[in-house]
Amino acid sequence: MIKQYETVFIATPVLSDSQMKEAVAKYVDLIKANGGEIVYEEDWGLKTLAYPIQHKTSGFYYLIEFKADTQFIATLETQYHRDERIIRYITVALDKNAVAYAEHRRAKRAAKAEEPKAEAPKAEEE
Repeated sequence: MIKQYETVFIATPVLSDSQMKEAVAKYVDLIKANGGEIVYEEDWGLKTLAYPIQHKTSGFYYLIEFKADTQFIATLETQYHRDERIIRYITVALDKNAVAYAEHRRAKRAAKAEEPKAEAPKAEEE
């Protein structure tokens, strides 16, 4: 049975930008290789953790929204667990209301990104 899921993982802060992209690509490819469909991806960047995890106080957050078979989630989480770069992860199934909210959030973010930046008023020359 195909469902829509949202997974967020926190990668260790010691990764370089290319190592982080490699980690993300690994999970995106894993989802696609197992018949999943990527709906949306978002890099939340380096954030401070609420409490230390494995003696680290910050981590790279990344969100992937995807559609996949329910059997695949165990495989995905096993891969997270085995990857030393991932310090925390969570995967949740989205119901119809959560899917609608996620679409609304994406549309709002896209509209905000397209909105022209307001220029600072220029001082008039006398």
